[in-house]
Amino acid sequence: MRCVGLILLAVLASCGSALADVNVTVSKSQQQMVVSIDGGPTYRWPVSTGRSGYNTPSGSFNAIRLERVYYSKKYDDAPMPNSVFFYGGYAIHGTLEERKLGNAVSHGCVRLARENAAVLYAAVQAHGMSRTHIRITDGPIYGGPPVGARGYDERRYREDYRRTRDSY
Repeated sequence: MRCVGLILLAVLASCGSALADVNVTVSKSQQQMVVSIDGGPTYRWPVSTGRSGYNTPSGSFNAIRLERVYYSKKYDDAPMPNSVFFYGGYAIHGTLEERKLGNAVSHGCVRLARENAAVLYAAVQAHGMSRTHIRITDGPIYGGPPVGARGYDERRYREDYRRTRDSY
């Protein structure tokens, strides 16, 4: 009986980890990101991925590090507010060049509006890095909310943005 209980526990644990609380999908072809929290499409934001010669890696990743305030070690101490690192030195982070969002202009990171980066950072922090899955694709994202859409209870994450927006 103990063996059956252990097997059942292992099966339940593996089923629970298959559903991440925060799913991030980035389309390099559309220069857009869709964030899904608790299974439903929640946000769709314009982003900037790697320009020619500075590719953003494609694939599936987990969040591996969070840095609220970070400066690039490789590119002239460029500010990277609310960074969610997902592969080596690659991160999703806020940008001071918001007018360029929607175009591939970065050195490989995924840039988004500072306000949106703060919302994503707070969601990852609240749900946990191990429960955050990031998928970066060369193809389009089908479905989800329209660009700029916000649907989740943002009040939960907006306070973090208000506290950090003047840091840069």
